[in-house]
Amino acid sequence: MNLKGILSISGYPGLYKMVAQSKNGIIVESIVDKKRMQAYTSSKISALEDIAIYTNSGDKPLTEVLQEIYKITDGKMALDPKKATNQNLKELFEKALPDYDSDRVYVSDMKRVFTWYNLLVSYDLISLDTNTEAEVTEVEEVTEVTEVEESVKSE
Repeated sequence: MNLKGILSISGYPGLYKMVAQSKNGIIVESIVDKKRMQAYTSSKISALEDIAIYTNSGDKPLTEVLQEIYKITDGKMALDPKKATNQNLKELFEKALPDYDSDRVYVSDMKRVFTWYNLLVSYDLISLDTNTEAEVTEVEEVTEVTEVEESVKSE
C-alpha cells in the first residue's frame, strides 16, 4: 500500500492528493470529486504516510493499521463510523491493533481511521501490497545491474 502524497487537511472533509506546489502552499486534488484547490501553508496538513497510532509498545504506522483492517474486513468497507456505536468501533479497532494505547487513542481517532479506510477502499487505493516488497524488488534489480556492469568492466 502506498499512501505517499495522500493528505488530510484540517477543516476540509475527505482526503486529497498533492498535485503541485504554489507560492503560498500546495495545490491538492480531492480523491472523491477530483476538484482542485489550494491548501495554504497556514492549514494543518497531514500526510497519511507520516501518521502513526500510539501502542503500548511504541508507535505503529497508519499504513500497517489500515492493512490489518483490510485483512479483517476481507478488503471490504468497514463499519460506518457515523452510524456505529463507540463500543463497536473500539472492538473492531482492537481486532486490528490489539495493543493500542487506550489512554491516548480516542474514539474520535478511531472514527477518523475508519473514515479514511472506507474512503481509500471505495476508491481502490488500499491493498495488502507493502512498500517494503516493492523496495526489496527494486534493490535486487539495482544489485543485478551493478553486478552486470562490474562483470563488463572486468572483461
